Amino acid sequence: MRLAQAQLTNYRSIRDSTLFQIERDKTILVGVNEAGKTAVLRALQSINPSPDTPKLDYLRDYPRAELNEIQTGRLTPSALPVAEVRFDLEDADRRAAAEFAPVADDVYITVYRYLDGSRTWTVHGLGQKLSMKAVAKDLVRLRAYLATQSAPQTLLDEIDVLTAVDSGADLNAHAAAVTAMLNTALPLIPEGSPESERWDRLEAAVEETRGWQKATGAIWSRLPLLVYYSTYFTVRPRIDLESLAARQERGDIDSEYDFGNLSLLKFLGFTARELSELGSGAPVKPSSYETNADVRKQHDEALTEHQRKLDDRQYRLNAAGVKLTQDIRRVWGDDNVQLRIVADGQYLKVMVVDDLGVEVELDQRSEGFRWLVSFFVVFRAQAADDLAGAILLLDEPGLSLHALKQQEFRKTVSLLGVDNQIIYTTHSPFMVGSDELDLVRIVEMSSREAGTKVHTRLQVDDPRSIYPLQAALGYELAQHMFAQKKNLVCEGVTDMFYLNALNEAAGEAGKPTFRNSPAIIPAGTASKVAYFCTIYAGQNLSVAALLDSDTAGDQAATQDALVALLPKRAVLRAGDFIDGVSHGAETEDLLRETLLSLAKELGWDSISTAAAQPHRPVMDILTSEHKNVSKWKLAKALTLHLRDDGFDALTAAEQGAWEKLVAAVNKAL
Repeated sequence: MRLAQAQLTNYRSIRDSTLFQIERDKTILVGVNEAGKTAVLRALQSINPSPDTPKLDYLRDYPRAELNEIQTGRLTPSALPVAEVRFDLEDADRRAAAEFAPVADDVYITVYRYLDGSRTWTVHGLGQKLSMKAVAKDLVRLRAYLATQSAPQTLLDEIDVLTAVDSGADLNAHAAAVTAMLNTALPLIPEGSPESERWDRLEAAVEETRGWQKATGAIWSRLPLLVYYSTYFTVRPRIDLESLAARQERGDIDSEYDFGNLSLLKFLGFTARELSELGSGAPVKPSSYETNADVRKQHDEALTEHQRKLDDRQYRLNAAGVKLTQDIRRVWGDDNVQLRIVADGQYLKVMVVDDLGVEVELDQRSEGFRWLVSFFVVFRAQAADDLAGAILLLDEPGLSLHALKQQEFRKTVSLLGVDNQIIYTTHSPFMVGSDELDLVRIVEMSSREAGTKVHTRLQVDDPRSIYPLQAALGYELAQHMFAQKKNLVCEGVTDMFYLNALNEAAGEAGKPTFRNSPAIIPAGTASKVAYFCTIYAGQNLSVAALLDSDTAGDQAATQDALVALLPKRAVLRAGDFIDGVSHGAETEDLLRETLLSLAKELGWDSISTAAAQPHRPVMDILTSEHKNVSKWKLAKALTLHLRDDGFDALTAAEQGAWEKLVAAVNKAL
């Protein structure tokens, strides 16, 4: 089961997040400090948290400025929704439900959580839920028939009770009574008669509603656990068991400081008190041990039991260390690293064994390594070791990892749990890839009155919100600037998105693509293309330039530096590959028909104008007829379009223009 969309309300900084979509595998929440990213994760977690998660409390969780509305009784927590989310079913979920009722492909479940902690849910598309109205007429007619057959008055009374039930009532709630009545009436109904058919219809209705109920129950039982993890939930390298046990018994637990330690104990299957008592040593031999046979027997039995408990502890600690080692190796990339959990008197220690066989405590390794160990401990404890299907809500993951390790962690984040959907927040540009534009959701709070909003679009009120995306793009461009032997310099970032998306889609469809994987580098403006080409040529790298066929492109194409630097075939113009568009053609005109269709979906319908003016550039038409036209939105829409529908969804003219461009670039490089 996968989380597909959510709308969050009435929770801390969130008044109404608005409805936002959640990606199937990984979703990235980006926003400035105090925008409400943690509140978004916490509100999502409330849908199906682990048992040890703090319960919702209106004093702590309702927007503070509105708290008086509850305290004065004008609003009640039970009527205030915190989260409304939709889960889409996987094949395994459908198979589980199909054992009881037919299940269509479009079945999904909506879950609602309220501020008082109550929860409701609805399964959509499973078929009509039957009410008493479905059987009301047959019950009346069956009673009339049975009355003529000298049926017992008790049987007739049972039918009278059923027919008196409100017609809108759930049939399943009365299924047992209907079944009992039918079993009593069966001997009074001749086989093959019309009343026998009526009896069959009533029985079928009961079986249908029971099947519907069991199918919805099967779907509900498979609701995934939502596991929240914060950087604060750190496992301490040395845990004082007696101190922790005493604080637990006093109710003096720090929910953040102790959470990692308690998770480790839960993962091991012990309480702090149990381990503390085991650490106190073996039972002391009584003074009468040698002279009293009964005392000797009791002591020997206690000693044997103590040794058995020590063995049990050792086996559990060893098994836990093996599991954590496997998890860490899978992500950390070091097959020599080994974790051991050791009980030493009143202390529980997490040790790391390096490739030399040297044991050191966890705090002597890097903060990033310690974070990763803590994450897996909490994850396994909260998920009760049933990792498959849990949804991971990661708050600022990898914050203490080195920048390059963050990049590796980003690439392997889906390996943290097999078949786990992941939603994480970040400020770090290294945790967002330039190829993950469609996975990003912007969390923004323009004012306290408006509260936290979650945007799928990248065009937001506060430009600081998308700074990690800009920084990520800048870093990636810098890293790749001289990495490739062959390079194609284009004008803008959206041109790069178009070219990369088209090249990938064409490759998947078996159509022509750029040879030797050239780096596609946006210069920012046409005037800077010459400078970029100069830098690449100075590094003895192959370089070509793709310029728009507008005035700025004309000026750039005739710059002395570019003319002297590149052969004529290496200065490409967008208009050379497009039939019909005259002066002013841009990269977008390679995809004219498709972009016009996508623009209409975005609210910018200029199809009729474009049809009447076939030689006019598409962006010129859109920007003249509509306000706030965004090249970023169009680029993202095309990326999603190609991902979902493939290269063959483009028109023949667009595919032809792409093939011409590819041939020219390959020749130039």
